[in-house]
Amino acid sequence: MSIQKSDTSSPRRIGAMTALAVVLAITAPITSAQTEGDNDAEAEESSEASILLDTVTVTARKRDERLQDVPLSVSALGAAQLEAKKVRSLTDLTVGVPNVSFDDVGTVPGTANFSIRGLGINSSIPSIDPTVGTFVNGVFIGTNAGVVFDVFDLESVQVLRGPQGTLFGRNVTGGAVLLNTKKPGSEWETVGQLAIDGGENGSLNSYLKASTGGPVSEDLGFKITAYYNDDQGWFTNSFDDSDFGAREQFFLRPTVVWTPSDRSEVILRYEYSSIDGDGPAAQSHTNGSGVPGSPVNFDRDSFDFSIDNKGFVEVETHFATAEFNLSVGENGKITNILGYRDLEQDTLSDLDAQPATLFDGTFQIRSEQISNELRYAGTFGDALDIVAGIYYYQNDLKYYEGRSIFGGALTQDGGGDYSVESVGAFMSADYALTDKLELTAGLRYTAEEKSVQVATLSLNVNSPCNVVEGTCAFDFSDSEEWDSFSPKIGLNYILNDNVRLYGHWTRGFRSGGYNLRNSAVDTVNFGPGPFDQEQVDSFEVGLKSEWDRGRFNVALFQNSIQDLQREIQLTDPVVGIVQLIRNTADADLTGAEFEALFQVTDSLVFDLSLGLLDAQYSNVQFDLNGDGVVNAADEALDLPRAPELTYSVGLVHDMELGSWGEVSSRMNYAYRDESAFTDNNLGFILDQEILDIGIDIRPHGAPWELGFYGRNLLDSVLHGTDGQLPATLGPAPLGGTFSPLTKGRVFGAQLTVRF
Repeated sequence: MSIQKSDTSSPRRIGAMTALAVVLAITAPITSAQTEGDNDAEAEESSEASILLDTVTVTARKRDERLQDVPLSVSALGAAQLEAKKVRSLTDLTVGVPNVSFDDVGTVPGTANFSIRGLGINSSIPSIDPTVGTFVNGVFIGTNAGVVFDVFDLESVQVLRGPQGTLFGRNVTGGAVLLNTKKPGSEWETVGQLAIDGGENGSLNSYLKASTGGPVSEDLGFKITAYYNDDQGWFTNSFDDSDFGAREQFFLRPTVVWTPSDRSEVILRYEYSSIDGDGPAAQSHTNGSGVPGSPVNFDRDSFDFSIDNKGFVEVETHFATAEFNLSVGENGKITNILGYRDLEQDTLSDLDAQPATLFDGTFQIRSEQISNELRYAGTFGDALDIVAGIYYYQNDLKYYEGRSIFGGALTQDGGGDYSVESVGAFMSADYALTDKLELTAGLRYTAEEKSVQVATLSLNVNSPCNVVEGTCAFDFSDSEEWDSFSPKIGLNYILNDNVRLYGHWTRGFRSGGYNLRNSAVDTVNFGPGPFDQEQVDSFEVGLKSEWDRGRFNVALFQNSIQDLQREIQLTDPVVGIVQLIRNTADADLTGAEFEALFQVTDSLVFDLSLGLLDAQYSNVQFDLNGDGVVNAADEALDLPRAPELTYSVGLVHDMELGSWGEVSSRMNYAYRDESAFTDNNLGFILDQEILDIGIDIRPHGAPWELGFYGRNLLDSVLHGTDGQLPATLGPAPLGGTFSPLTKGRVFGAQLTVRF
């Protein structure tokens, strides 16, 4: 069973451009009638050096705080900083944030395989829960699918390292990423951006972005954001020398803020997004067993590939949130956040990564989630801050996978229906023991139930069916319940006005579950589950310091993991690849993070970050290397997605051009160590050396700004995965890997106009 790509690119392009034109046309008369010089616009006009020194407000403890006041290892970028760095996707931050990797798995483009402090996943199976939770405007995104695409008009990106289970719940054992979109400001402002960039094959990638918003009346604010990206394809497919990697993305996001009184606020947000593009640029290179790809094999450290099936990815998402805030008492606030997300994703991938019709895969995901969090945050006297709440989450998921071998001579179809329901209650308190010493304590209880029906691929051979269409017979049905407590206790010590010391112990857990990609022939020993939840106990101590010309933060941590969940990838000469999900081991991860920002002169800012990680197995219960025994050889393996070293060095310089204007230039070099991809270490991800530069020109008093930029100027090669392929597929030689590529060197220019 396969699905066909619909030809919708032209209507989408026309619709996107029309929507953008309407946004600007409708709002132009409004914006011209407003008073100029609002605070938001003035902030945007600041020099880039001063922007990097700006104080960022974070919500790591479910309340607004300065970044330096939060006793936690956090990296954060505000709206102006995101714009200065030209961040368009979380993958732009994948190298450069210490002990953090924001990778797209590539098998199904747009699927997050995020890792923080060595806790990450290496899979596109939608029933595998993340180790790093992604939250958009306070709403947890329940599946990794459809997460890694472009963003625009963000208020902030916050990266919280370490387990965040007390306040953020399940599936944040590695940490959490908080994305917050902009609300309408106190003055009306319209921003338009046009950007064009491309690589060395000459194909262009164009962006058209617009936002407009502000007060409509005394108690009502409105903002609408539109984004359109037309990427003609950065890669060249040597199969036919065609441009490859084309993608169109469009999203529209209206936001309404209603303040019926000075103590209440209602925020309504809705986002529609669509993505339509080519499938993965899959490279085959010599695999970890030393078997080259056949009939073609490429250098791993190159962007060369040749596939006969372009494939496609189509994603459509509806995402709505309703947030209600009510001030109670003198220093209290009740917040309720209701979230709804509907995702449809269809993908066709050339899994053999060859210019031959050997092994193709079709994937469909239908996910509908709803969640609600009701919480109270308040301050009592001068000593006690409390956050407490209840949480509900439900996700209904359908997943279909179809495999076509030798052009359909052999087919396999399967997947499953998956239902998740989770409830939680939490409370966290910060109590000032003295004017310098604060005690932090918190606890969360979570109970959840998962039910599943699975159609095993190996039991549907040459018997086409489709789970999404309801035509597959299920051979496995089950349900399971889990519950867990996530406590936290810590101390924060204010050494002086500029230096804070902290230390805490916390626990997090990652949900148990089932494998919807059940492809093994041996369904008795390698069935779909259930596998159990994993638990992480984390100790962290840190220092945060700041002074007039910069800041310096340090964090040291030690994580102990029990019942580590892993996807074990095995090769099979009949079905190609078999993926099992098991609780494989216990592990210890120890490391450190350093972040520093210095204002060398009034116009020159230097920033530095460093992440160190030592990840070791302490006890292994599964034959990770496949030699038939569980022994010291398994314990000696590297943990996947746990690079030992990450660091970055950056400079930003502002220069006045007399009375005409200002030029800002920036340079950032970032490095990430090579890391294992598969648990047997046969697959691995190359080290990354990323050099980015940029120059922005801003005339004084003018409404426009022109920027030029270069990304990944060292042409560093990054594969989303390094899937190992069998030496033979049926009677045909295959070998090599399925290794989707990400873009290399890019040059571009961006024009920004503000009204």
